[in-house]
Amino acid sequence: MDTFQVIVLALIQGLTEFLPISSSAHLILPSQLLGWEDQGLSFDVAVNTGSLLAVVIYFRLELWSMFKAWTDSIITRKQTDESKLSWWIILATIPAVIVGFTAKEFIETYLRNTAVIATTTIVFGLLLWWADRMFRPGFTEFQVGWKKALVIGLAQAMALIPGTSRSGATITAALMLGLSREAAARFSFLMSVPVSLGAAILVTKDLLSSGLAIDYEALSLGIIVSFAAAYTCIHLFLKLIARIGMTPFVVYRLVLGAILCAFMFA
Repeated sequence: MDTFQVIVLALIQGLTEFLPISSSAHLILPSQLLGWEDQGLSFDVAVNTGSLLAVVIYFRLELWSMFKAWTDSIITRKQTDESKLSWWIILATIPAVIVGFTAKEFIETYLRNTAVIATTTIVFGLLLWWADRMFRPGFTEFQVGWKKALVIGLAQAMALIPGTSRSGATITAALMLGLSREAAARFSFLMSVPVSLGAAILVTKDLLSSGLAIDYEALSLGIIVSFAAAYTCIHLFLKLIARIGMTPFVVYRLVLGAILCAFMFA
């Protein structure tokens, strides 16, 4: 890849990873519009690493507090708000791990196509709009409980279907369960850490065993651009979400879904 491709693809990954607009839907567009070939396994590792670093650094204080509280809860058996949140994040991660291991090949073989991504982009966009408009928010992330955490985790597992959007599915489920917009977004972002870390480890393992040549200059640039885009995205999203709601992202998803449909029938 040339420098322009690296920057564009890293920006797409960084910006769409945490917004409820589906990164997989956007990653189809360069190939459809510009005829670009697949960016390759090593680049996937790089941009995912950049996004993971962004969420870890942004929430570093919360994550450290949660980790300390979680380890203390194992030793002392005493639970705090932070330790409970940690356990709920762990519980919410389990469905995605199970579905990822059991259905990965099926998803990649049969569901990673424009028709599926266009459909899920539109359908789950409408679900996000319904959840944002119809449910009364009230809970914070510290009031989730294990039942709500499991439901949100199931939504995250469903987001393995391309076009669904991991953040979109989890925020939708959280809103339906009564979380505020800010709490839904924070819980979704915290949930991304173990899932992204696990995915990065698995993809890195595949990369090391593939014997592919690695362009370290392109990968370094991809990590930096993806990190900067993701960090900025997280910050602005949390600042603005209470005021703007989910409607702008819903409209965007509907337009994007319509564009993908146009490509199918062109």
